[in-house]
Amino acid sequence: MSSTPSSQIPCAIVGAGGYIGQHFARLLADHPSFAPPLLIGSERNHGRRFGELWQLGDAPPAGLGEVRLRTASPAQLSSAGVHVVFSALPSSTARAYESELARRGVHVFTNAADHRMDPDVPLLVPEVNPEHLALVARRRRGRGLLVADPNCTTAGLVVALKPIWNLLRPSAVHVSTYQALSGAGFPGVASLSIHDNIVPFIAHEEEKVVEESQRILGTLRGRRVRPDGAPFAVNCARVPVRDGHLEAVTLVARRRPDREAILRAFAGFDPLSHRSLATAPHPTIVLRPEADRPQPVLDRWAGRPDRAQGMAVSVGRVRWDPPFLRFFCLSHNAVRGGAGGSVLNAELALDEGWLDPLGGGAR
Repeated sequence: MSSTPSSQIPCAIVGAGGYIGQHFARLLADHPSFAPPLLIGSERNHGRRFGELWQLGDAPPAGLGEVRLRTASPAQLSSAGVHVVFSALPSSTARAYESELARRGVHVFTNAADHRMDPDVPLLVPEVNPEHLALVARRRRGRGLLVADPNCTTAGLVVALKPIWNLLRPSAVHVSTYQALSGAGFPGVASLSIHDNIVPFIAHEEEKVVEESQRILGTLRGRRVRPDGAPFAVNCARVPVRDGHLEAVTLVARRRPDREAILRAFAGFDPLSHRSLATAPHPTIVLRPEADRPQPVLDRWAGRPDRAQGMAVSVGRVRWDPPFLRFFCLSHNAVRGGAGGSVLNAELALDEGWLDPLGGGAR
């Protein structure tokens, strides 16, 4: 492994050849805290140049295009001195691989679904439930962290809900989603199935959004998370859009604040403003006043500063007709709901002092 500045943490991306893996590479190529990553791919992509696989438009980050992907076991990554792994593995293979990395003392920040509902794994969105990161204290000494980010649909939804959750105390949440093709990964949805069409079914998606939202909005009690009891009714559809999940949300509110208080809550939501997290957007929510926003093609890359583009959640068409609050929210499913969410989780863990030296155990 090449030498890195002492201030940077050695890291790797597993599943680097896929769509989320490429977004990880884009975000980590010049990260202030993490060293340029090792690129670990599948057996199928072993030996291929990263530039051959690049799907994100412009050329891959400088220095990565000619890198050849390789395979590596958890033992090999640990022996190579990798401190943090960002996982873009498919759910069918992630559980055992990620568990073995953590057992060997490597810290894992995963995009896969396998560990999301494990009781001792934080299902984390830093602006929404940073206190849930304390669950990592339950791990055995010498083991690495294992931290999950939620489903790409859930991620944008809970960010939009958080600033108004206690303000409205909803008794129910109704959500209809219009989800981008990239959320299905590669090879994704067959072109003849989605061209000139909308598919009103995504396997297991609705159940994930319900379970994960209730857990993320839940309360940490001791060393357990008590899920929020508000019922969610969710309908998910795939639409012919490349990136950006649009969601129509209706809350049934128990409280009756005025509309201006609701708008202020959205517009003023920036709970990470006191932290120096490179991938955190400021503000977290971009409130759109136009009648026809947000839209995927216009708003999926919302977020400031430049490193946080795609991390902000756009909210618009806010209509308050008590007890019903209706609005649309939009987020970039591969950034806020994917690689960017995991990178932000790692930045929070670093800021909180959890990324101890390899194998060093809990702080």
